[in-house]
Amino acid sequence: MATFAPKKSDIERAWHVIDAEGMVLGRVATEAATLLRGKHKPTWAPNLDTGDHVVVVNAAKLDVSLRKLEAKQYHTHSGYPGGLRSESLAHLLERDPKKVVRRAVKGMLPKTRLGRQMIKKLRVYAGPEHPHAAQRPELRPLGSARASS
Repeated sequence: MATFAPKKSDIERAWHVIDAEGMVLGRVATEAATLLRGKHKPTWAPNLDTGDHVVVVNAAKLDVSLRKLEAKQYHTHSGYPGGLRSESLAHLLERDPKKVVRRAVKGMLPKTRLGRQMIKKLRVYAGPEHPHAAQRPELRPLGSARASS
């Protein structure tokens, strides 16, 4: 029996909404990355973008531990000598919570042009509203929030 290789006509893209309120950043990012890659579908292929569109809402209300808020650092470099800039997770979450989710998901996608194509299907919003109601996205339930033990 020949291996199934999906064609462009076989790829059907759905829309999913992930509500990040009270959820752990890593759990939201792994679910979004799985949906963007299409690994939840039986037609998944490692060399094709078979994934769905993902909308993440309430990015400003993520549950992040206090230790991680101060300890985790995001680094950028301008390319010039002495151009290294660092920012803590707490500061970035306060300044632009959409970037926190986007960077976490991007780190879980392939570092190729295929990954750059997949990340374009991710939309992140800090609040509960999003303008994609016309696409009729379905709410993607995640597991429970952080255990309060």
